[in-house]
Amino acid sequence: MTSLKREAESDEAEGPDGGWGWVLVGALFVSTSLVFGLMRSLGIFFVEFVQYFEESAQAISWISSTGLAAQQFFSPLGAALCNAYDARVVVMTGGCLAGLGLVLASQATCLVHLYLTMGLISGLGWGLVFTPMVATVMANFTRRRTLALGLAFSSIGLSSFAFNPLFQLLVEVYAWRGALLILGGLSLNIVPCGALIRPRRRSKAPAKVHAESRSSCATALHRISSYLELSLLCERPYITYTMAVTLLNVGYFVPYFHLVAHSRQVGFSEYQAAFVMSAAGATDIFGRVVSGWFSDLGHFRLIHLLSLWTTLAGVFIMLLPVSSMSGSYSAMVAISLLYGFCSGALTSVVFAGVPTVVGVERTMGALGLLQLIESGAGLLGTPLSGFLKDITGNYIASFAVAGSFLILGTLTMATLPHYFSCTDPPPPQRRSLDNKTKDSAMEQMNSLSSDINHKGAE
Repeated sequence: MTSLKREAESDEAEGPDGGWGWVLVGALFVSTSLVFGLMRSLGIFFVEFVQYFEESAQAISWISSTGLAAQQFFSPLGAALCNAYDARVVVMTGGCLAGLGLVLASQATCLVHLYLTMGLISGLGWGLVFTPMVATVMANFTRRRTLALGLAFSSIGLSSFAFNPLFQLLVEVYAWRGALLILGGLSLNIVPCGALIRPRRRSKAPAKVHAESRSSCATALHRISSYLELSLLCERPYITYTMAVTLLNVGYFVPYFHLVAHSRQVGFSEYQAAFVMSAAGATDIFGRVVSGWFSDLGHFRLIHLLSLWTTLAGVFIMLLPVSSMSGSYSAMVAISLLYGFCSGALTSVVFAGVPTVVGVERTMGALGLLQLIESGAGLLGTPLSGFLKDITGNYIASFAVAGSFLILGTLTMATLPHYFSCTDPPPPQRRSLDNKTKDSAMEQMNSLSSDINHKGAE
């Protein structure tokens, strides 16, 4: 009897690898393009902001860094709200905030306004969108999880390829204010993506826990801790993995914010500079899909593949300014193509590796905390790059330091327990403080899968 119950719970923890899950992959495809694809293409506005506000590169860099850091900082809030309520409402609210921030940014008169609008408001919206959408898709897949994420994340490369020349055209036709207004309306398309998430069925157990929580402050704090999965912060594998991802995140976004400015500084035209990023975005698409497909073959551990792609991406970031020192545009495009492939390949693996470290049932909270911790790296990366540019007068040192952070992240991964083993160790089990209380994060992941299995049976 007990074994049958365990088998049923195991089946519920696994996604059905299809069905409505592919619709959610499409929703994640669109929403990620309007979050990270848009964020990557904001480098087009970098030069316009420098000229209009007459500020340093470091000061302008804080706009994009604030948005990235806010997206990651508010991710635990999005995860906790999804565990407590419903992912559909959370994602739709995030889409509204993302669009609102960009619309308000179009009326900015100083950098502080851009920090608050493009940075804080849109960043909050992005934080409520990304983690819940990723966790929802991961709950619907098991064997093809990395491929599903790779296909969904390929939209980031596709949108980077399309958005850079499009944003350049919008800036030339409507100026940067009109371009931001259009981007705000475009971001509202996240709202129907969130509407595709099926509401989860609620059992009577959470209502009972809610009633009990009113009578005890300690129980309420425990429930909040459960929503946020704070117990993960006491587990060495998760902390090590998070620190590695944080380090690589310091340098990962630097090319997307400063490569266009670097290209124009070395003498290439505006559209040539925009095409460099578009070229990287094209191979980014290919890298995400190929990496997801190859990872799901199971020939190598995800952590080993992540280490490989991260190291290669770091090396190619260092080579980006070197390739342009001779004035060879073709060499710079070639390095950009290689960098785009590796940066896309590692993104498919970095999120799919979270369940192998913490288990599927804690993925929602783990992703939220991961985004929160690495938010500091996102806040540091591009301003540090801008600071080095202001000191040296060029971006060579900026890209060299950015690439070294990715390599340092690989070295940190090597300290994971059982890193050199050929098989993944079993993920640590949740520490239960009360057998009568079921954790809401497990309910969120299991109910998503059970709803789909139930509808498939009908």
